[in-house]
Amino acid sequence: MTLALFDLDETLIAGDSASLWLEYMVAQGLAPVDMVAEEQAMMSLYHQGKMDMHQYMAFTLQPLAGKERQWLDQQCHHFAEQVLRDRLYPEGLARIEWHREQGHTLVLISASGEHLVAPMTRMLGMDHCVAILLDEEEGRLTGQTRGTLSFREGKVARVNQLFADQANPWQESFGYSDSHNDLPLLRAVTHPHAVNPAPALRQCASELGWPLLHWSTEA
Repeated sequence: MTLALFDLDETLIAGDSASLWLEYMVAQGLAPVDMVAEEQAMMSLYHQGKMDMHQYMAFTLQPLAGKERQWLDQQCHHFAEQVLRDRLYPEGLARIEWHREQGHTLVLISASGEHLVAPMTRMLGMDHCVAILLDEEEGRLTGQTRGTLSFREGKVARVNQLFADQANPWQESFGYSDSHNDLPLLRAVTHPHAVNPAPALRQCASELGWPLLHWSTEA
């Protein structure tokens, strides 16, 4: 088994799915407009490597507390089709297909919530989805998360959990990401790739000799 692990936000799509989802909720009247500015302030901390992901998830999940999971899944399917599909990088899709042709195991791995990542996993025909899990009780969301957050070192931990039956799931593995927050993941794989890297990741990738990929939505 050879893993091909792809980050989602700013790696396979132009933009951040969680930020776009909040804007979508505001437009649909599902969240107050003043949440956008606070979320953007938190995202600034993310890009600086200073975000508290538990705090971010608790904040952004507030509008969903008490909602039925089935309703959310329908909303997020529509969101993925109407908003995220057009943001996919053609080069990313081609890279996914190359790995599929090699018989590699395709994993979409993200620090966004599973409600946003799972529809993209299905859309892309990938084998596994690793994302932040949402807590629910009797089919309704609590507004909280559960389990290990797939963020920074948590991504490595979640991959180890998912493939616990494999002696060495990282052997000859491939990884793709734009963010220095994914350095633990990129250091764990055999073949790391920096995609449209943020400055901190670009510097690290250059020093370590990792391939730098530049993907665009332009035809």
